[in-house]
Amino acid sequence: MSLLVTNIGELVTNDPDTGVLLDAAVVLDGERIVWAGPRLSAPDADERLDAGGGAVIPGFVDSHAHLVFAGDRAGEFEARMNGEPYTGGGIRTTVAATRAAGDDELLAGARRLVLEARRQGTTTVEIKSGYGLSVEDEARSLRIARQLTDETTFLGAHVVPAEYADDPDGYVALVSGPMLEAVTPYAKWIDVFCDRGAFDGDQAREVLTAGVKAGLMPRVHANQLVAGPGVRLAVELGAASADHCTHLSDADVAALAGSETVATLLPGAEFSTRSPYPDARRLLDAGVTVALATDCNPGSSYTSSMPFCLALAVREMRMTPAEALWAATAGGARALRRDDIGVVRAGARGDLVVLDAPSYLHLAYRPGVPLIKTVLHDGVPQ
Repeated sequence: MSLLVTNIGELVTNDPDTGVLLDAAVVLDGERIVWAGPRLSAPDADERLDAGGGAVIPGFVDSHAHLVFAGDRAGEFEARMNGEPYTGGGIRTTVAATRAAGDDELLAGARRLVLEARRQGTTTVEIKSGYGLSVEDEARSLRIARQLTDETTFLGAHVVPAEYADDPDGYVALVSGPMLEAVTPYAKWIDVFCDRGAFDGDQAREVLTAGVKAGLMPRVHANQLVAGPGVRLAVELGAASADHCTHLSDADVAALAGSETVATLLPGAEFSTRSPYPDARRLLDAGVTVALATDCNPGSSYTSSMPFCLALAVREMRMTPAEALWAATAGGARALRRDDIGVVRAGARGDLVVLDAPSYLHLAYRPGVPLIKTVLHDGVPQ
């Protein structure tokens, strides 16, 4: 079944050959886009969707999210708003709740967040484990995540669980051995939190190297809390992305600029923890590829809204609206090493967002306003 999306006032394609088109149309056939261009030149289709003169953009690509968990940490958020600093220690609270929850509860919670994100324009989401931190619980977290997305990430090296507090190297050996073996059938990526209070550079390298040997592709939580080895380790190992990138040296920026590793920025975390925002302008001016993602998790960024993160990036991180939209769509696709999403062109997946606004500029211009009119995922209006 083919579908003509017509009467598009402004079409953002992210395709360098076409850019932004006015008075445009898009034709989809099944799950794929087959044509995009001027409305008056559009071929016929079986069905029509009238955009009503609104803008159409690629579906958002959220390349960093932690959606399989139980409970919440609203009390921790309140404490931060009352002046307590964020240390990452609250992760263990979520680990305890997640271990105690049943599979049905975890799946229902993750599905709720995926659908919540979909209503806000997210058509591709990456989901990490990391709140199980045992062989059994990490494996079931990824089994659950795989029911919701193909972009699943093993994050057994999130923090050291309480039972290994006196033997962190023993936990690294567990993550790199039996745990990795158990989760590999359900994971595409491997990640590690390389930062203060989590894992040092040597431990992170051991985990990532083992994951690569097992056939998983690396990404890294890097330089969120302090400057450290995470970013340069990501570049050294050819990681698809280094995520957070809040505290960067000149050498870190230069390393990213000379690599294919994407700097994925997560402004929802800085908003929720009252921490300094990453300097996106510095990265962009150096030639670094930048993505935006939500970091949706119950502790440090409990938002599933890519439009909110886009508005934060423009207001707080000195990105232009065009740069922020690209980072939230095509940038996220780059961070997942995908070329079939985050773009509107023939052959790409049929993931589109129709805005109740004449231009994509309104996503940052009107923050907090529900501007998502219609979402098409795999060619199907949601």
